[in-house]
Amino acid sequence: MSYQKQLERIKNDPGFIAALDQSGGSTPKALRMYGVEDNEYSNDEEMFTRVHEMRTRIMTCDCFKGDRVLGAILFEDTMDREVNGKPTANYLWEEKRIVPFLKVDKGLAEQMAGVQVMKPIPNLDALLDKAKAYPIFGTKMRSVVHKATAEGIEKVVQQQFDVAKQILSKGFMPIVEPEVSIESEDKAEAEGLLKAEILRNLERLSDDQQIMLKLTLPEEAGFYKELIDHPRVLKVVALSGGYSRDEACDRLGRNPGMIASFSRAFTEGLAKSQTDSEFADTINASIDKIYSASKV
Repeated sequence: MSYQKQLERIKNDPGFIAALDQSGGSTPKALRMYGVEDNEYSNDEEMFTRVHEMRTRIMTCDCFKGDRVLGAILFEDTMDREVNGKPTANYLWEEKRIVPFLKVDKGLAEQMAGVQVMKPIPNLDALLDKAKAYPIFGTKMRSVVHKATAEGIEKVVQQQFDVAKQILSKGFMPIVEPEVSIESEDKAEAEGLLKAEILRNLERLSDDQQIMLKLTLPEEAGFYKELIDHPRVLKVVALSGGYSRDEACDRLGRNPGMIASFSRAFTEGLAKSQTDSEFADTINASIDKIYSASKV
């Protein structure tokens, strides 16, 4: 029952998806930006406790709710923890009407052929089985394209769709995320190759299968319209990719039909030292700006 209600919500309601899924590799940087230094924790357990405290502060803000925030992407450790006495995913869905997603990838392999495919995900079925205990709607997994190489981009997209089919078979909605680096010297060319490869793979899905796409904001305005309109795509969301919030929102506004799924740009300006009132005002301003850009 939850899945169908969540599906309709993602399909029809306005809003954006907050990416709160920093994992082992990216958490220290996220904590430093928040004002928690490396010497304030001594192991991974303490590090994840610190970042969960930050995420809990975000999620329990009055303004962080389903009227403007459609969904939130969680790291496995976050799914396993609680917010206000409830499992995190249950808190988000039952208290805030925010659709929870789960990051499932294990990070990136070394760069080859101008891209980084995902590392193997050997325990994916077990992780998805665990997620069934919670109102998790979908998943997210990330690869990165650095150069406009047809061979590399084909590998990235093929791997993403192969894993997406495994996720679909377990009853979850996969977010396929082949990020094009904003540092790429041939970003526009890479985006052209990527779109063509995604379109080819979409045609290989059955008529009753849908995925979501999480893509870098393109160089050409409206470039992903074919993907947004495709019957096998539920929603196309945009990553911030290192752009500031202002630039990411400006670029998003030039791409009607895409909505935000920002991480760094969403939490930009938050600090542990802020009073609860200052923190809430900062979050509210971020939500308002990203929500407005996502409504275009």
